[in-house]
Amino acid sequence: MKQSAGLVLYRVRDGVVEVLLGHMGGPLWARKDAGAWTIPKGEIDPGEEPHAAALREFTEELGVAPPASSGPDLDLGTVRQRAGKQVSAWARAADFDVSRITSSTFALEWPPRSGRLQEFPELDRAQWFPVARARGLVVSGQVALLDRLEELLRDA
Repeated sequence: MKQSAGLVLYRVRDGVVEVLLGHMGGPLWARKDAGAWTIPKGEIDPGEEPHAAALREFTEELGVAPPASSGPDLDLGTVRQRAGKQVSAWARAADFDVSRITSSTFALEWPPRSGRLQEFPELDRAQWFPVARARGLVVSGQVALLDRLEELLRDA
């Protein structure tokens, strides 16, 4: 079973918790919004500590190292996405300029059966969303991570 790790940046603006999400790149997601956003995440390398993988993947997916935190990262636990992949995530209180992203790329035969490989960004853009709005945009398996973040912040 594939295991991934991710980092959820969050900030509070005018009393509203906002999270940073990335829009999945490539032609299959180009015209989709709901369910086409994700936390910055990726596969854990063999022997790699999951939290270290989350930080590495943030850098790979957005092209910029995660900003320093004003406190410890919050463990959001692990969720299982629809295709079976398990995603462990941590939340970090920090601000981030979304105009700075330069995502890593992947190759895809496009158009299908054309024999032409094209490069597409893993994430074509990033944006801050209030958690309530993010729930309707993020991949359904990741909604529980947003719920856990709100619970942890409410209990703090």
